Amino acid sequence: MEARIVYFEKPGKENTYAVLEIAKRRAGELGIKTFVIASNHGYTADRAVRVLEGNKIIIVASYYSPTLDSISNTLAEGDEKLVRSRATVIIATHLFAGVSSAMRKKYNSVETSEIVASTLRMVSTGTKVAVECSIMAADAGLVKTDEDVIAVGGTKSGSDTAIVLRPVNSQDLFDVKIKEILCKPREW
Repeated sequence: MEARIVYFEKPGKENTYAVLEIAKRRAGELGIKTFVIASNHGYTADRAVRVLEGNKIIIVASYYSPTLDSISNTLAEGDEKLVRSRATVIIATHLFAGVSSAMRKKYNSVETSEIVASTLRMVSTGTKVAVECSIMAADAGLVKTDEDVIAVGGTKSGSDTAIVLRPVNSQDLFDVKIKEILCKPREW
């Protein structure tokens, strides 16, 4: 099998529309109907519900420390009514943060989840985010763990990475299968 990977010169928001179009095209080729989209401020969520209309869209807004301010800004850069009408939105603490961050802060130690996150960032920050959000969606019962999804993540703002993967629940982290990298930045 031969597949195409698109490489963006730089990470960031300006790649968002292209990422969603690439993801939509490949989903059509593979018969995938579920998309997991990382979006903390609504920019990517807004574009995703427009480009991927007719598919199952899970928007994952995750934070190191959810606060009323961060949660209230979750969809501020998009049409919140439109997003909520076409997608399921979950807001949660980063999968790779939580207890590990508490251990690092309190005991100045490195935890397993931080090593996993750093390893995924070796591919790209968006890859780490896409994997993390897919597992969060599986833990919330919003995606099946026996079907492939397309996961979209980014670096700081917007999207710059799309992957095909088989999500798992967090207790099965090392069973996640990244099947294809559709696009990612060359630098991050």
